[in-house]
Amino acid sequence: MIARMLLAGTAALAVTASAAAAQVEINWWHAMGGTNGERVNKIAADFNASQDEYVVVPTYKGNYTETMTAAVAAFRAGEQPHLVQVFEVGTATMMAAKGAIYPVEQMMADAGEPFDGSAYLPAVVSYYQTPEGELLSMPFNSSTPVLWYNADALEAAGADVPKTWDDVKMAAQKLVDNGMACGFSFGWQSWVMIENFSAWHDMPMGTKENGFAGYDTEFTFNNEKLAARLQDIADMQEGKLFVYGGRRGDSLPLFTNGECGMWMNSSAYYGSIKSQAEFEFGQTMLPLDTAIADEPQNSIIGGATLWALQGHEAEEYKGLAKFLSYLSSPEVQAWWHQETGYVPITTAAYELSQSQGFYDSNPGTDTAIKQLSLNTPTPNSRGLRFGNFVQIRDVINEELEALWAGDITAQQALDNAVERGNALLRKFERTVK
Repeated sequence: MIARMLLAGTAALAVTASAAAAQVEINWWHAMGGTNGERVNKIAADFNASQDEYVVVPTYKGNYTETMTAAVAAFRAGEQPHLVQVFEVGTATMMAAKGAIYPVEQMMADAGEPFDGSAYLPAVVSYYQTPEGELLSMPFNSSTPVLWYNADALEAAGADVPKTWDDVKMAAQKLVDNGMACGFSFGWQSWVMIENFSAWHDMPMGTKENGFAGYDTEFTFNNEKLAARLQDIADMQEGKLFVYGGRRGDSLPLFTNGECGMWMNSSAYYGSIKSQAEFEFGQTMLPLDTAIADEPQNSIIGGATLWALQGHEAEEYKGLAKFLSYLSSPEVQAWWHQETGYVPITTAAYELSQSQGFYDSNPGTDTAIKQLSLNTPTPNSRGLRFGNFVQIRDVINEELEALWAGDITAQQALDNAVERGNALLRKFERTVK
C-alpha cells in the first residue's frame, strides 16, 4: 500500500513537473522599482495563475535609461527579452531600430489575439501610433504632470489653490511668509517645464509637428515666452519661493516632508505621496501662463510603453499577446490606475474606476485624465517624437541647472539647449538614413 502511494505520488509530481516544463516562458524587462515593482510582479503572477500555458517572468533592469540600454545590448547579443518597458522619449529611437521591434498591433494580429485600438484613450495611444494609425507599443504606465499642493499649508497661509502662474507666485509668497521653507518645486524639469509647458500653451517644441512628420526636425523652444517664464522662476529662488530639487523625482521629499507647499510632477506619484505625506494634499491642473494663452490646450503623457522585440518563436508571441490582453483588461488597468496614479489606458478602465466610486472617495485623482482629454490634441500638443531625446533631455537638464545656479540667463539656457539638441537631432537623422 505504501509503495503504491509513493508510486502514485511520484507519478503526480512527474505530471506536475511535466506541465510546468511545458509552459512557454515570456520574459518581461521593466524599470519599475520599489512598490511599483511589487505591483508589476503581482500583475505577472496573477496572469500566470489565470492559465497554465504561459508563464511571464518580470525582471527589473534599472531605471528607464538603463532598461532601454540593456535591451539594446541584449538584442545585439541575440539574448533579448520578449517585452521591454521603454519611456516615452525613447519612442523615435525604438522606431528607428529596424528589425528589432515587432509592432504590437501587428504582433497581436499575427498571434490571432483580438485587438481594438478604439478602446484606448486617444491622448495615450496617439503618442505611439504610426501616421497610418498602427499602434507600435502597448501603453502601460502613462502619466502626465499635475500641480500637487499641501492643502493644510495653503489654508494656514490663506492662499487659494493656484490656477495660473501668477497664482503660483502669490501662493508661494504666502507660504514662505507663513514659515514654510519654500513655496514650490518640480521634478523631471524638461518634461514638466518645457515639453508640457509648451503643449499646455499650444506652442511647438520643434518643427515637423514636433518630429511626428519627419526626422529632419529642428528645435524651436528657445522662444521669448518660455524664456520669460523660466527666468521668472529662476528669480523666485531669491526669496525661496522656488527651490530646485533635482532632475527626476529627487525633489519629492521637499513636498512630502512639508518643506515646499507645492510640487509639479507626475500624477503617478499619488501612491508615494499618499503613503508619505502626513498632511491633507490634493492635485490640480497645471497653471496657465496668462501672458501666453487665455485657455489651456492639453497636457501630454509621460511614463512608458511595452515594446515587443523580434527574434522569438510564434508560440511565445501568442502567449505575449494573451498577456497584453490581460494587462489591458478593465479590471487590471483600473487596479493599476487606482494604486499608482498612472492613468487608465482604456475608456473601460476609466469608467470602471468611476463606477467603483474611486474618484468620489479620492477627489482630484482624475485630474490627469481631464488634462490629457481637455481638448483635441493639436500638432503642438500630440506629443514628441525626437531622436536621441534621452540624451537631449540631459542637455536640457544641464542648461537649466546652469540657469538655477545663476550662471546664465533663461534665454541663454534655451539657446544653448536648442543648439546642442539640434546637433544630436542631426546625428540621429544620419543614423536612420
